Amino acid sequence: MRINRSSKKFFTHRIFIWVCVLAMVQSQVALAQLRIVPIDQARYGEGSEEAGVENLRTQASLNLPFFDDFSTTKTLSPNMRYWLPGSGVYINNTLTNSHPSVNVATFDGLNANGFPYNLVNPLTQGYTDTLTSQPINLNGKAAADSVYLSFYWAAKGLGELPDSSDYLQLEFFSKTQEWVPVWTQQGYKVDTLFHQQFVAIKDPSYLHDAFQFRFRSYGRSSGPYDTWHLDYVYLNTKRSVKQPYLFDVAMRKPVSNILKKYTAMPLRQYRVSPAAATADSVKTDIVNHFNNFNVLTSTYTLTDAQRGTEFARVVQRSIVVQALKSQPLRAKIAPVNAAAQLDSLHLISKFFVATTDTIPGANLKTNDTITARVALTDYFAYDDGSAEYGVQVNQKLGRVAVRYVLAKADTIGGLRMSMVSFNKDISGQGFTIQIYNSKGGKPDQVIAQRSVAVRYPAARDGFIDYAFAVPVAVADTFYVGWLQINDQPVTVGFDRNSFLGSSAVYYNLGTEWAKETSLKGSIMIRPYLGKKAQGIITGNEPADAVNAIFYPNPARGEVRWNNRSLKKIEVYSTGGNLVHALEPVRNQQSATVEHLNQGIYIFKATDGKRSFVQKMLISK
Repeated sequence: MRINRSSKKFFTHRIFIWVCVLAMVQSQVALAQLRIVPIDQARYGEGSEEAGVENLRTQASLNLPFFDDFSTTKTLSPNMRYWLPGSGVYINNTLTNSHPSVNVATFDGLNANGFPYNLVNPLTQGYTDTLTSQPINLNGKAAADSVYLSFYWAAKGLGELPDSSDYLQLEFFSKTQEWVPVWTQQGYKVDTLFHQQFVAIKDPSYLHDAFQFRFRSYGRSSGPYDTWHLDYVYLNTKRSVKQPYLFDVAMRKPVSNILKKYTAMPLRQYRVSPAAATADSVKTDIVNHFNNFNVLTSTYTLTDAQRGTEFARVVQRSIVVQALKSQPLRAKIAPVNAAAQLDSLHLISKFFVATTDTIPGANLKTNDTITARVALTDYFAYDDGSAEYGVQVNQKLGRVAVRYVLAKADTIGGLRMSMVSFNKDISGQGFTIQIYNSKGGKPDQVIAQRSVAVRYPAARDGFIDYAFAVPVAVADTFYVGWLQINDQPVTVGFDRNSFLGSSAVYYNLGTEWAKETSLKGSIMIRPYLGKKAQGIITGNEPADAVNAIFYPNPARGEVRWNNRSLKKIEVYSTGGNLVHALEPVRNQQSATVEHLNQGIYIFKATDGKRSFVQKMLISK
């Protein structure tokens, strides 16, 4: 959904996509507050913005040809062989799905350290990311040499669509040491496809031994907004707009997962029924950038990253890729037969093709290989490890839960959560992680919970580990999630590329659980197993006194609590409105509730160190 400037002002620039669903709460239809928001995850970008960036140039200028499709990049930042550091762009293979080759450079309103360029005014616009080439030697070249720079660009992808006042600009560095704009793409009425652009370099002022070019995005500088993508940058002589083709076949889309239902699962759960857990095949695709067909050989391998053991090798010969077309690649696989003594496996799933791609002086082989990593260790996951957005439940005391299914009874030791920020750092803010059992295809009773604080990982796409005090016994289907206990929403990573978890999300804004059907992606919350289960688990742990701070339930006239140290108690309606507040005196362990109408209420309490939340029925 595109949000124009007037809409952004109305929402104070805090919302990019609203995902609204209808929930039945106390027999009334209510508007859910589950939403997807852009995130500041690029805060972990490598490098830094430096005033003296000119001093970071290489000792000598690069020679032609200049070619980078960002497939050579092993980090999240551009390869410094070709680009100056501190650009702010994010190298990824997940924020677009129609790019020319594996990896793109993404421009938005976050700097190289991942923080907004402007933290004061969310409405401010200005130049944001700037990707600058290393110096290139064009000395001695002339207009007759037909020097052209070409590249592919796209707007939005899986990010935010730029508005009419936003643009992506290309600038050249002249002999007089001035940056001159030579091409500009406005954000107005752009589609989301990749387009190839040619720019001639004929002006003698650019034909010198320290020529540079740079791409700059202009837009909202207060966060990850107004998104552009760049790929397949190529500068050389003897080029023509009439012959834009390159003799190159490139890998593109991420390799699909070897598992049917998850992107990762515990090895001891996988071993129960490998055939039921393993996909029939894996796939990716390749793109032919030449105006003639190409015949090639594809090889797929699945190997143990730690030991080198090869579990699969599939070779396909004489694959015909038509001119200027993409071609799917697929390989059938069998279940992994892991040695009994292993307690974990880290697998590398890889496609590579043998090609005759050629640009004299440039390496076109780096985009002939694409890999994915698969973890059979101790956790379940629906996501691919990369958060494109964040998800929030924007209501106090709202709950979110994600369904998982065990192959056999086991224990859950805790949750690993992708904690991301949206417009505000809320480190230290409390929320509650929870595990539910299942009844009628929905979450039912809380079987374990823990009050925790928001923390952010030290690296991009990292996870925070929230362990339970003791492993929680689970028989089969269970749900994990969180309870929002403050007005400021907690933001959890959301993967737009994996849809495996899109049908496993539930929310509760009062007393009833409803299935979320509008989310197109997976919430990045990963339950992990506890120590190896001893004996046979026959059922879930009861919701015992660990969760029952208040009693009796239902209560009539008076509510008691079993914690003498409670310092504050708040009572909320199921709609999230505060209806009563109490600060108990020393050793007070009861209070009257005669003034409350009959119904269900949420009791929230704290002892100064921990928070407790419990649903109570008040009867007359």
